[in-house]
Amino acid sequence: MADDRVTGPPPERAEGALVDRLKERIYATITMIAVVVGLSLGEAGTTGALATVLTTALGLWLAAFVADQQAHRTVHRHFATGHDLRRMLYVSSPLLSCAAGPAVMITLDVLSLSAALTTAAGVGIASLFAWGCAGGLRMGGGVLLAVLAGLADAVIGVAVALVKAAAGH
Repeated sequence: MADDRVTGPPPERAEGALVDRLKERIYATITMIAVVVGLSLGEAGTTGALATVLTTALGLWLAAFVADQQAHRTVHRHFATGHDLRRMLYVSSPLLSCAAGPAVMITLDVLSLSAALTTAAGVGIASLFAWGCAGGLRMGGGVLLAVLAGLADAVIGVAVALVKAAAGH
């Protein structure tokens, strides 16, 4: 008789980790859009802009990791280790990787700093649109509803950028 057991986490746990990871990716993207828009309106310089992008990503990740570990300790009465710790790191890693695009744009020195930051914001908004479309398609609503979902998510990204610009930061 063949062994039909499935190894790894149950599908609902793996799916939950993917949901949480995507949530962090979207949150980090929206935050980074606001940061690069703010930087594009200021006079940080290349080194300052790069430092701000990298420290923002690190700060986001550390805050999420500390909150996850604190919540785990409170509920389970011990630090997360093993599988739970790996899940925390897997879920929170997009908070670090959200800096990659803007950091590359800033350091390539192909565009002016302002153009690089604006491009990074545009790429972030486009990725929100793409995730919205993907979600709309996965829900089975068809292409039109997927595009509308993508537009709604992109509008949120633009709204964040406009709020940041209006605040003058």
